Amino acid sequence: MTSTAAELVRPPPGYPSTTVVLRECEAKLLQFLFDEYGKGVTFLERMQKSRAGCDTIPLKTCREVEGTFGDFAAKQLEKPILYTGAVLPELKNEPLEEHGLSNRLEKFEPGSVVFCALGSQTILQNKQFQELVLGLELTESPFLLAVKPPEETNSIEEALPEGFKQRAKEKGLILDCWVPQLKILSHKSVGCFVSHCGYGSMWESLALCDCQLVFLPRFFDHLLNARLMEHELKVGVEVEEENDLFTKENLCKAVKCMMDKDSQIACSMKENHRKWKELLSSPGFMSNYIDNFIHNLHGLLLEQT
Repeated sequence: MTSTAAELVRPPPGYPSTTVVLRECEAKLLQFLFDEYGKGVTFLERMQKSRAGCDTIPLKTCREVEGTFGDFAAKQLEKPILYTGAVLPELKNEPLEEHGLSNRLEKFEPGSVVFCALGSQTILQNKQFQELVLGLELTESPFLLAVKPPEETNSIEEALPEGFKQRAKEKGLILDCWVPQLKILSHKSVGCFVSHCGYGSMWESLALCDCQLVFLPRFFDHLLNARLMEHELKVGVEVEEENDLFTKENLCKAVKCMMDKDSQIACSMKENHRKWKELLSSPGFMSNYIDNFIHNLHGLLLEQT
């Protein structure tokens, strides 16, 4: 029987949040669950078989951040949940030498640059790419954008709106290659991070940087991450969408809101972010998770011998 969009995105009874959910218009993002993933088996069937045959489900997260969701999963799946912690990279004090970025960023005031990175998997439609670059231009802030060329184009340059390159040459830089995200986020000139809210970026922005946070998620899990960050942790804002698409005006609005030092929303989010970063980066916090994870795995092995 075919499920409706509303049925696909409706959370099960007892789900612990009314905000960390998909909207009905986003149901199409779940289509991959029913696609073949290996010969004769769908992605959903593969997950179901894996869950049925496992002894425990490790989650790469912290109980302090997603514990209510882990408890719900444990009850629904009748399996113990083990937390590994976020397993964050070590933040090293290294110079930002790639692509001449340090010299470029040094030209701008502390906390004034908007850094936007949409991850290695995001390829925007051409119209959305143009809304993105025009939205960054509308903020009137200097910006650094790391993004792949949009669909059906061969390069960033051919996809740029007419006249954009000339207008933005002093304030804007667009790169279509890998960039050292953590180094950029740690630079004193960077004040706002527009993130696709992939899992790695979510944790790096939450625990390892001081930037104001704006979320521009494109995939279903990124949407849930963004709503966790906005509504549960209250550390940033998601760009509003119209008819399942973002506009340059709404992107600019979200960035300006978070960059406004007089905004109550921005100040509140910044303080919440500070508290979460202080907890997550405190000495021994993450290493204790790894130690406990290994200890609990060993305990499961002993139970079975």
